[in-house]
Amino acid sequence: FDRAASGYDAAAFLQREIGARLLERLDYCRLTPKTILDLGCGTGQAIGALMRRYPRARVLALDFALGMLRLARRRGTWFNRPRVLCADAEALPLADGCVDLIVSNAALQWCNDLDRTFRDLLRVLRPGGLLMFTSFGPDTLRELRAAWAVADGLPAGVTQAQTHVSPFVDMHDLGDALVRARFADPVMDAEHLTLTYAGLRDLMRDLKGIGAHNAASDRPRGLTGPRRLAALEAAYETQRRAGRLPATYEVVYGHAWAPALAARGRHTDDG
Repeated sequence: FDRAASGYDAAAFLQREIGARLLERLDYCRLTPKTILDLGCGTGQAIGALMRRYPRARVLALDFALGMLRLARRRGTWFNRPRVLCADAEALPLADGCVDLIVSNAALQWCNDLDRTFRDLLRVLRPGGLLMFTSFGPDTLRELRAAWAVADGLPAGVTQAQTHVSPFVDMHDLGDALVRARFADPVMDAEHLTLTYAGLRDLMRDLKGIGAHNAASDRPRGLTGPRRLAALEAAYETQRRAGRLPATYEVVYGHAWAPALAARGRHTDDG
């Protein structure tokens, strides 16, 4: 992601679109935050909109990639810039109860331990605070997964032996993780968005442009040679429709509230 920073905005059309749709959902939430955390802020695409919506709020922009933060710190106006913080979303260097609103667009899917991440997000939220996020579901890039299965020579119905495309968590599992972390009133929904490309290499260029490399532990370690790439392209070509190649994204939207302090410590009999 650090290496992708300079070209991120040019390639991140989908991230901009779902980020705008995410922020529109704040229209239905009665909230006047004093401190906002943009978690996994990237180049800060959401910062300007957050500052316009909540002009009195302080915005903290957190990302693991320093290159992204160098661009995010330029957002806002000359008298109101975000406070940038280079840190890990799974281990927040923030005090308990210091944030009123956490917004996270297309970042949580890169976390290794969602249970730990959600517990930490709840920790830094004040009682009555709101977490609102997007992530990607398992249907994301299904065409690319299917093409890799053909290129790998897998039997019909087997979609993946090696992890060529990063796996994504199901919407219901995300909701369950919010419940386990003791968030209140979680709401989840999803939609499918499809981008189209002239060729497979255009899709791969976009994925590289946003830094979305495959980091799975069981990913293939060797280089993709010309023959494998040709086989992948041929398999993907069978999915061409109306002269374009589709790339489907399952976009998951979620929000949940931080309960009162007393409710956070309440345990059920089974856990």
